[in-house]
Amino acid sequence: MNLSGVPEPKIDYAPKHYICRRAQGTLVLDGRVDKPFWAEADWSDDFVDIEGDLRPMPTKQTRVKMLWDDEYFYFAAELIEDQIWATLTERDSVIYYDNDFEIFIDPDGDSHQYYEFEINALNTVWDLLLVKPYRDGGPPVNGWDISGLKTAVHIDGELNRPGADNRKWSVEVAIPWASLRECAAGSRQPLPGEFWRVNFSRVQWQMEVQDGEYRKVLNPETGKPYPEDNWVWSPMGIINMHYPELWGYVIFADGDTPQSFELPQDERVKWELRRLYYRERNYFEAHGEFSTDKKLLMGDDSWSIDPVIETTRSLFQITTPSLDGEGHICIREDGKLWKE
Repeated sequence: MNLSGVPEPKIDYAPKHYICRRAQGTLVLDGRVDKPFWAEADWSDDFVDIEGDLRPMPTKQTRVKMLWDDEYFYFAAELIEDQIWATLTERDSVIYYDNDFEIFIDPDGDSHQYYEFEINALNTVWDLLLVKPYRDGGPPVNGWDISGLKTAVHIDGELNRPGADNRKWSVEVAIPWASLRECAAGSRQPLPGEFWRVNFSRVQWQMEVQDGEYRKVLNPETGKPYPEDNWVWSPMGIINMHYPELWGYVIFADGDTPQSFELPQDERVKWELRRLYYRERNYFEAHGEFSTDKKLLMGDDSWSIDPVIETTRSLFQITTPSLDGEGHICIREDGKLWKE
């Protein structure tokens, strides 16, 4: 395996969390998020820049809601927008070449076997399964489709018409658990009180009007569009959504339980193992071998773990006791994290 370096995100570990309540009634999708079905779901925090506090707040508001029942995981998104624009109409196009809304789901939190979903204002969808993050060799499975997927977009204004009284576009998505169980622990949907790792992204291009149409603003020095903005629910500290370990926690509630969330101690342990994984991979890129010197890898940072590091010429495993007293947590060179 050709192992690359892995940039370490510049962020303190504090992923967002969301209490996802059980849906009441049946959702009839029309893209509107102001109807009774969504009344009991809280809005998320407003999206921030993907790099978090390193960059200014987004210039346009984005927020989401989530609900669940025995059949579906439901999502609603509201994207404030005065330039409602989309061009791509073929399923599984690279939707982020347009302005878009994206959902990322890692059911078991091991950073492998996760889902990506993208949609534009034309209700065109790109859905794919990632065997591993790109940093760990991928690959994306573009041929994978969400069987039974339901989506709808509502335009509060006019699509692709500069000068129209545009206010926002909104999205509804219903993903069957039957399509998500493949990558979940025990190949099942979540139980009340359990959490999955989830994040959202809004890709936003700089636009201008030429000849009565929206066009991406070009950098005169390169002749190419300026880089897109990436606005997210839970910040990443790096311009890369494919760090599942930094996604938010979505806790599935039923009735009165749970209504709050405290980060389990072992989630902090996993993050510390992940930081050592970054550093092992970067050490390998620089030196052509892995290091067993944990003092070197850990530096002067504060740690709660005392890991055991095992290496071969091309492999490593880092192990530390679980803080719940049940077994150990491990991570290896391709980023796979597990408990044994």
